[in-house]
Amino acid sequence: MDREFHAIVTLGNGVRITGASLYPGTNSDSGLVPIVFLDACDSEKGLNGIGHKIVLCRDKNDTLGLQVYNVQNANVAGGIFITNNSDLQFSLQSTFPAVFLNLQDGETVLNYAGNGDDQPKGRIEFKETSMGTKPAPKVAGYSSRGPSQSCPFVLKPDLIAPGTFILASWPENIPATYLNSGKLFNSFNLLSGTSMSSPHAAGVAALLKAVHPEWSAAAIRSAMMTTSYSTDNAFNPIQDIGNGNQPATPLDIGAGHVDPNRALDPGLIYDIETEDYVNLLCALNYTMKQIDTITRRSSSSFTCSNPSLDLNYPSFIAFFNSNDSAASSKTVKEFRRTVTNVGEAMTSYTAKLAPLEGFEVRVVPEKLVFREKNEKQSYKVSIEGPRMMNGTVAFVSLSWVEDEEGKHIVRSPIVATSLSSEFL
Repeated sequence: MDREFHAIVTLGNGVRITGASLYPGTNSDSGLVPIVFLDACDSEKGLNGIGHKIVLCRDKNDTLGLQVYNVQNANVAGGIFITNNSDLQFSLQSTFPAVFLNLQDGETVLNYAGNGDDQPKGRIEFKETSMGTKPAPKVAGYSSRGPSQSCPFVLKPDLIAPGTFILASWPENIPATYLNSGKLFNSFNLLSGTSMSSPHAAGVAALLKAVHPEWSAAAIRSAMMTTSYSTDNAFNPIQDIGNGNQPATPLDIGAGHVDPNRALDPGLIYDIETEDYVNLLCALNYTMKQIDTITRRSSSSFTCSNPSLDLNYPSFIAFFNSNDSAASSKTVKEFRRTVTNVGEAMTSYTAKLAPLEGFEVRVVPEKLVFREKNEKQSYKVSIEGPRMMNGTVAFVSLSWVEDEEGKHIVRSPIVATSLSSEFL
């Protein structure tokens, strides 16, 4: 989300620095408080007897969690933590006055604290919120990653949705958080996790079902995936906090970040019939009894005569991980997809595909022509590459672009990976 929570550090020389903080309390000091620099702050013994001062700590060896814990138990006026760690999700919600600075801003504080002033002082002001921050969105460090362990042949995750520091209702009789000064009660709380992103995705799905009651669950998922976006509000690839803010891959974000408005009118959808799921379960070596339990259908109503791992999904994943004597030879992975026109009655789409380094990707046919609404057309994707690829993940997107003014762009991620295709 394009929203950040800050605190303002005011130094004794008048310099003001913005840092990250979600401390919900207030600083009881209206004036300046002495600042003491303890470097790593990784020893509880070194914090004993500090008293009512602001402790300045520097994260040198990725020990931020330990430093926060030590300062929390030291009963000091507050803590300023200098760190290069971009994954501050759980540190920000501190129980004591704390602010987190990046290395550049931290250097300003360090220079002030070490400039020979016998009594460097400062003040921390909390509860600052910034809107429209860039870049956003980002993938949280705790977000699930693919491939799926139960079914690696279907690319996961499908997509991402807002899930970090979501303002959510909260029972008033349960503390929203605990502070060193006591419990804090509220009707709302800032929560993070799958339990926050899932309601966003489910809510979008419910809205789509209300607008398109005839759509299946697969059609709704398809609309959400093919209209999602993979670039942030700075027009760069979405970053992965869990990987040092490197560009995220489809194994991190799936098709991208959900876009509710665009999902209402996707142009084309990838639908899936019950029999398609049965064929997938058969290919995964599920027993008839297990398939009965999952589908709630009698085994007499289906057979495993046509098992297939190639589900009609709006994404593609191919494994190039053969570790044998022929690992350097070429192999081809093929996929077949069927799309349904849910847009204009008379329309056509052209395939747009960027090169994928080390591979040759083909789409046949390269043009799909629809003469009526709800008409279906099929195409094939082939990915040719080494049986054992160099690197771990390579990816590109296949976009079906509507020829008439390009109103609809139906985008699907294509992933080639050397990760294991073993499933549980």
